[in-house]
Amino acid sequence: MIDLNSKSPEELAAIIAEAQAQLVAKRTSKRKEVIAQIKELAASIGVAVTINDEAKTSKRSSSAVIAKYRDPSNSSNVWTGRGLAPKWMKAYLDSGRSKEEFLI
Repeated sequence: MIDLNSKSPEELAAIIAEAQAQLVAKRTSKRKEVIAQIKELAASIGVAVTINDEAKTSKRSSSAVIAKYRDPSNSSNVWTGRGLAPKWMKAYLDSGRSKEEFLI
């Protein structure tokens, strides 16, 4: 085992980077082994298997939500109407005003 207490921050960062690289290499190697075993088993019973070896990416992109309410005293304060109301909106609502007054 490595004595980490005696290592400098730079040495620790190098150890971590090397460990992460080895972890990625081992996972990749293990994945290839498992895929080969799956294909071998499938071939033994006469089944063709296609394995997509690409990492899945999200097809849906998030888009910015348009602001629905604006603070009349500070136009940089806006709120989409989603989630909890910001403090400036709560203050107006507590003073008896309605959200409709602040619609953009």
